[in-house]
Amino acid sequence: MFERAKTLYAELGVDVESALATLAATPISLHCWQGDDVGGFENPGATLGSGLAVTGNYPGKARSLDELRQDIDKVLSLVPGRHRLNLHAIYGDFTSDRVERDELSVEHFQSWIEWCRERSLGIDFNPTCFSHPKADDGFTLSHPDSGIRSFWIRHCQRCREIGAAIGAALGSPTITNIWIPDGMKDLTADRLAFRRRLEHSLDEIFHVPLDPAHCIDAIESKLFGIGSETFVVGSHEFYLAYAVKNQKALCLDAGHFHPTESMADKISSLVLFIPRLLLHVSRGVRWDSDHVVILDDQTLGIMRELVACKALSRVHIGLDFFDASINRIAAWTLGMRAAQKALLISLLEPRDKISAAEAAGDYTARLALFEQAKCLPWGVVWAEFCLRHNVPQEGELIETIKDYEQSVLSKRRA
Repeated sequence: MFERAKTLYAELGVDVESALATLAATPISLHCWQGDDVGGFENPGATLGSGLAVTGNYPGKARSLDELRQDIDKVLSLVPGRHRLNLHAIYGDFTSDRVERDELSVEHFQSWIEWCRERSLGIDFNPTCFSHPKADDGFTLSHPDSGIRSFWIRHCQRCREIGAAIGAALGSPTITNIWIPDGMKDLTADRLAFRRRLEHSLDEIFHVPLDPAHCIDAIESKLFGIGSETFVVGSHEFYLAYAVKNQKALCLDAGHFHPTESMADKISSLVLFIPRLLLHVSRGVRWDSDHVVILDDQTLGIMRELVACKALSRVHIGLDFFDASINRIAAWTLGMRAAQKALLISLLEPRDKISAAEAAGDYTARLALFEQAKCLPWGVVWAEFCLRHNVPQEGELIETIKDYEQSVLSKRRA
């Protein structure tokens, strides 16, 4: 079946082996916070705050670093290819040294470095500007109180240093991404003041240049959140302007825009003016509810644009969702594999023929080719990719996950 599929694609000018090689060489950053509902290990049992919420209470949540790493290992055994790990600052190793967030150092993540080195994983990193007493009133880097603002500036500075140290240790640049929850629930009198303070805070955070071979700075926007329905300080327009002016990577989160807004459409504009993009592939339903990624039109649209723009070398792909209503291992695995499937489908489209039809003004042929591509046997190619990487096929996946639930997760209920 695979050989026949290769022939069918070749007739349309598509090199299947080249597509598989590109897919294998494109890592996806696995977000650690799906495994424990964004709890972290800074203060076990702490309540998630700052407008963030996790739905559900499925049994088997990771309660320690060891359990989280055990779960991540399981997920990586079910996902083809070699990937990365995305850490938040609250996931440090605090077993012997609990410090405030503005005093964090690379020592708190040394065990993660060693763990990832053993598995040939790169690490991405995030300051945690939420779920903290100094974020309880909804403001961090734009806070009117200079003392609180300085605390969060120091935290982000420490996180950049940690990201650079991680990148140097692993020989792979760490994407250090800043997202803040700052915003207002109701009418806001002086939006400019908040955004001016955020600009100054970012300038101070990025004042010391870091080697891009070790750390790549990224900033992430949002449309609104719980408790910030009317005004978000770090809007898309703010961070877009800041990223262009300062040549920072811009993070686009698929759940951080209006439900009818296309994140995919932004990619071709942004790669013209920004050196790098970071994508948080998620699935917003009605609002930024961070549903598990599936093979839907939105995810396909994002991956198609990356391929069409020849931007894979400049775009870093990560996941960002947290769902406790279903098995967390399944959520991770299904989301990772769905993102990969979308990328594979995009790599297998007869792009040259479609582009040639468009350039010739033959929009009829262009539409016909798009429709023809939907019927091509990409599933056979995906099955071959899974086979080569020794991971379960689609029909074997749920049984494998249920076995892990029975043998491992169910024992955590107590």
